[in-house]
Amino acid sequence: MKWSAKLGRFAGIDVYVHVTFLALLAFVAASDWSRTGSLASVAFGLAMVLLLFLCVLLHEYGHALTARRFGIGTRHITLLPIGGLALLDAMPRQPGQEILVALAGPAVNFAIAACAAALIAAGGGDPITPLADPGRLGFLHGLLFANLLLGTFNLLPAFPMDGGRVLRAALSFRMDRVRATRIAATVGQVLAVGLGLLGLMGNPILILIAVFVWLGAEAEAGAVAADSRLARQPAARAMITDFHTLAPDAPLGAAVDLTLTTSQKSFPVVEAGRVVGLLTQAAILRGLRDRGAQAAVAEVMGPAATADIGATLAQLLAEIETDDGRLVCILSGGRLVGLVDLDNIAEFLRIQAALGRR
Repeated sequence: MKWSAKLGRFAGIDVYVHVTFLALLAFVAASDWSRTGSLASVAFGLAMVLLLFLCVLLHEYGHALTARRFGIGTRHITLLPIGGLALLDAMPRQPGQEILVALAGPAVNFAIAACAAALIAAGGGDPITPLADPGRLGFLHGLLFANLLLGTFNLLPAFPMDGGRVLRAALSFRMDRVRATRIAATVGQVLAVGLGLLGLMGNPILILIAVFVWLGAEAEAGAVAADSRLARQPAARAMITDFHTLAPDAPLGAAVDLTLTTSQKSFPVVEAGRVVGLLTQAAILRGLRDRGAQAAVAEVMGPAATADIGATLAQLLAEIETDDGRLVCILSGGRLVGLVDLDNIAEFLRIQAALGRR
């Protein structure tokens, strides 16, 4: 995600924080200072926010590590001012698995809340009664309250939040995934309107969450519908058949000429009829800068993603999305017969949508 800084890599997953998170910290610090005029209060407020987002991060790891149990990887986790986002390679297709992945996040929050309650009780305190006054919570009570709120809020059936995914999975036991997603998305958008109206009464964060839920629900419904259409179409329906290739020993200058005189930006590298690499536009520019126009293509090319001509467009889209948006070389009997990239698939969907409206 743009405007994000990498915090590190934990359990094999990259973690990023969006720069707007700094605005949240600044807002909290300014609010505490204007209310109390105490640096200790500001420090406590910032510490609670950072602890809260540590819980959010653990919530996202609950999703990611549960998905890993079903063979689904996570590209990265990003922390935003309104929460976290674990970008999975895909959601499980089996409803039971999707329910487990969706519930894993809130389960982490409830587990943290239970630990906080146990520590309070062990110290002779009352874990429950002080929760009636969130403005005067201590450290452990704040941790307990925040995680109860996070877990419960995420279980609302507002797609694309966790509760919405559970609703979609439950509906998928009785109907197809596209219809189940549309129903769950509609429920989510109705709840988003409610959150937005509540936000107008003085809580701008609720308005921001409402917009996120509305747009997320619409995007997920559209993505699932598109995936359903693509799953029924073979690669041959959308692949480019008029394309240029390069030999490994060709100079980068040849790639420059083709880039300027054609609409093609990336070039399969073919040797003896076999695809041996891919020369992307980024690689061309990097090679020109570091090695010059006479450098051989083989010196800067990268690996090529390939698929059989019998693969569906949905499978190719998944391959493209996990390969940083590069194109896929389509093979028939080991011979290169076409190319598919994201623009091809998007154009195919636009055409299908236009035909459907007609």
